[in-house]
Amino acid sequence: MRAALLHAVGDDKLDIRDDVTLAPVGPTDVRVRIRATGVCHSDLSAMSGVLPQPMPLVPGHEGAGEVVEVGEHVTSVKPGDHVVISWRPSCQECDLCLGGQPFLCMKYVIEAFTKGNFRFGGGNTAFGMAGCGTWAEEIIVPWQGAIRIDPDVPWEAAALIGCGITTGVGAAINTARVRPGSTVAVIGCGGVGLSVIQGARVSGARTILAIDPLESKHELARKVGATHAVTPEQVPDALNELTGGQGFDYGFEVVGKAATIQSTWQITRAGGNVVVVGAGAVDDMVSISAFSLLFEGKNLLSSLYGEADVRHDFPYFADLYKAGQLDLESLISARIRLADLNDAVAALKGGEVLRQIVLMD
Repeated sequence: MRAALLHAVGDDKLDIRDDVTLAPVGPTDVRVRIRATGVCHSDLSAMSGVLPQPMPLVPGHEGAGEVVEVGEHVTSVKPGDHVVISWRPSCQECDLCLGGQPFLCMKYVIEAFTKGNFRFGGGNTAFGMAGCGTWAEEIIVPWQGAIRIDPDVPWEAAALIGCGITTGVGAAINTARVRPGSTVAVIGCGGVGLSVIQGARVSGARTILAIDPLESKHELARKVGATHAVTPEQVPDALNELTGGQGFDYGFEVVGKAATIQSTWQITRAGGNVVVVGAGAVDDMVSISAFSLLFEGKNLLSSLYGEADVRHDFPYFADLYKAGQLDLESLISARIRLADLNDAVAALKGGEVLRQIVLMD
């Protein structure tokens, strides 16, 4: 089968090859034929080493497809089912899973560093990003990582639900629990930031300020729900106009940089919620004074994978999409083929595109 392979961190080009095979399906595994997969900034972070991954690597973690084969102990899905891939499958047995935080479960995160399901070049092992590797025609995941979805949902939309939508919409709905009538600021208007905006809109926020240095992104931000859009230089005026200088009830950082986390802190009101959604580097340190942390009463929250329980949230977001409450089509910049992935990665690095979706033949 075909797959895109990264041989080492920092390589300029993916090795797109057609001699890749899969390990045998284990008793609790599911083999999925990928139908659509996104090109996400987290893929770039894995390729550059910002998000550590084992090498050689098949990138890709945002995908959807059709079940081809299941292990003998799998009862949750069957061949022919349409599924969304979860890059953070939960064991459903540990204290975190049973305590309502399955998005923090580490079992399969750890396993992904030791278990490579891909084979190439006569038997060499390759790993899948986050245990997935959706930039391949087929993948093997634990049964908890293949979530059945309504077959009426188009493959492109289903793929987006697998990461960008769940991360962004979930940050607003699950983590922040945005209240109707509230004010929201979102720094970073890529695919995930636009999903945060949509989650805030669905939640009933009355004011949603989109902040991005690229004015080309402002129109789309308004289209999906932002009431206002500005560049970082225009934030002080917007802060005064929209909140009387008090700050926003909720501030979302969707860039993954210490500087923008601190900016989000500054534009959030006393007692408000600062929500970190962007994935940053391990050595990028955030500095907030101990005095401010206590006396301003702000809540500094992280939102990993939208704090989702994917068993509930994937179908729920699909229902919102079918009801016309989530605009997924506008998030797709281009539909491409697997052979075009090197061009897609270059375009994403350029900063002008949102989600490019790879459609498998």
